[in-house]
Amino acid sequence: MRPRYIGRALGICVRVTGRFARQVIADQTQSGAPSGLQSAAAMPQASVSQGFDSTVRSRTAGQTAGKVATQTGRNFSQGVGGFLRPFRRVGGILWLEVTGVFFLLPVIIFAPTLWRAGVAYPHSGDHRTFWVTAFVVSVFLYLGISSFWRARRR
Repeated sequence: MRPRYIGRALGICVRVTGRFARQVIADQTQSGAPSGLQSAAAMPQASVSQGFDSTVRSRTAGQTAGKVATQTGRNFSQGVGGFLRPFRRVGGILWLEVTGVFFLLPVIIFAPTLWRAGVAYPHSGDHRTFWVTAFVVSVFLYLGISSFWRARRR
């Protein structure tokens, strides 16, 4: 993996975090409502004696905190997605190579059987073993090689 990918991912994370911090500060200064980062015990509670007005204010504060939490989740997921983007590419290539190895294992296992059946083909009446083994080996050989080919093109 190239170092510039790591730097790019870290830069994206820093920018997303900065945007998030600016938005939280702007929300706090505009509405005076507590942010989603404070505890629930620190938020004002509405009592029966305060009446309908405080209930509306408390509901508005809860909705504002919910919006901040939603935006926080979105910003966090964008930041993590930006950070993991280079790893996703490398992980995809690695996945294709691992599956290619697993597809080539049956080829290695069935190759001796194909060889023995091919040598005995003219002298034996059991031609089905040869053809079934040849089919299995050819399918798995194709899958293994194409998996490595796709990994190479990425």
